[in-house]
Amino acid sequence: MEDLGRLADLVAEQLLALDGRPCVFFGHSMGATLAFETAWRLEQKDAGPLTVIASGRRGPSTTRAEEVHLRDDDGIVAEMKRLNGTAAGVLGDEEILRMALPALRGDYRAIETYSCPPDRTVRCGITVLTGDGDPLTTVEEAERWRDHTEGPFRLRVFTGGHFFLTRHLTAVNGEIADALDLARSAPAS
Repeated sequence: MEDLGRLADLVAEQLLALDGRPCVFFGHSMGATLAFETAWRLEQKDAGPLTVIASGRRGPSTTRAEEVHLRDDDGIVAEMKRLNGTAAGVLGDEEILRMALPALRGDYRAIETYSCPPDRTVRCGITVLTGDGDPLTTVEEAERWRDHTEGPFRLRVFTGGHFFLTRHLTAVNGEIADALDLARSAPAS
């Protein structure tokens, strides 16, 4: 899947078939943008989450010139190593790497060609989690999520890079648990 909007359409379609209980979306990196786009699509149909937890990604309309998807296979592997988010064993296993590279390239293409209108907002709240040393997202870029919600906004900055959440797993899980507790106590719509 090389089009993030199309992927959000497919996810929203599946979620509409559920029973409409209150929910929370969590996404890291490209998943944060996918969670936002899915929430926006669901809200157009009077559905959607109570909150989106966006982790490790700059605000949806904040852009950078990125071309990882245009690199050769070695270039994509170099980017993954730079971010320190993939187990060394996976990167060192040629067979697994060859199987994964087409999907990884598609993910990079989907997020690097994604464009969000600056006025697109969701009604639900947005909580943003970011690392203070993330090479893909500055704290200021993470703050730009504020422009995309009509609901409550919260920014939490952790020490670390793009995969800060592995070092701060307990705190990140706490953020998710808090959001789920609020969802459970929300009145049914």
